[in-house]
Amino acid sequence: MIKIMQRLVSSSLCFLQMKNSVLSIVAFLACSEVIGQSFDVNKEATDLNYCEQKSNVIEKLKDIKAGKFGEFTPGIMAKISSSRKIIALTFDACGGPTGSGFDSALIEFLKEEKIKATLFVSGLWIGKNDSLFRKLCAEPLFEIENHGLSHRPCSISGKSKYGIAGTENVDDMYDEVELNARQIEFYNRKKPRFYRPAAAVADEGCVSVAKELKEKIVTYDVLSGDAVPGTAAAEIKKNILKKIGPGSIVIMHMNHPERNGFEALVEVVPELKKQGYEFVKLENHPLSGKK
Repeated sequence: MIKIMQRLVSSSLCFLQMKNSVLSIVAFLACSEVIGQSFDVNKEATDLNYCEQKSNVIEKLKDIKAGKFGEFTPGIMAKISSSRKIIALTFDACGGPTGSGFDSALIEFLKEEKIKATLFVSGLWIGKNDSLFRKLCAEPLFEIENHGLSHRPCSISGKSKYGIAGTENVDDMYDEVELNARQIEFYNRKKPRFYRPAAAVADEGCVSVAKELKEKIVTYDVLSGDAVPGTAAAEIKKNILKKIGPGSIVIMHMNHPERNGFEALVEVVPELKKQGYEFVKLENHPLSGKK
């Protein structure tokens, strides 16, 4: 009887080992699928299935109005709904001629300190940093979210912000959000749940379109100020520590190594830890708008 039990246990262990091996092979093959491949935005935009889905959304929302436009438009998420001392550090990668850099020191610091963070990445940035983006997708500390295909403010009536032209209509806004979401999913094997437009601004019409695409628009609760060239590290640190609170969403950038985001962060993180704050990703936490 003992020998029979031993054989059964041995057989079970062998089965589990085989199962784990199969799962490992499947995971390897899934990752290998995109090695050497790149997402073709133009091909996706003309795909029949994509065009049909877009047409259905445009038809469904043909009568929506633009409504209010700004960073805290009704329906835009600005905080984590929690009284606990948890905060989300979020870092935008904007892309474009002057915004496709990479602050490697900042990212390495987050990894060394095991700080969870949410990265909002644009299609423009991905296009210039293909291999870097793949590595970021493989880092479990980071959550990859949507910063738009061409890094544009989100509008269904062509409004702009800080001189950046916004999307012009529902059709244009759909492509800005969905094409980049599909691009992120291609590399990350996970579709984004959140979208942050350029300048973190959107109108109420965009909130409705994003909802159809199963994404929530996210702005911020704490503005670090690192987007302004020349802002001193001490000023960025001051901005964060002055405004931080339970559930805060902090907006920073990971695409400007020439600015002082990293220098501020190495001082801010220890202070926030000392105050008892825990760093979390946005995913798996309920969000709310600005009150």
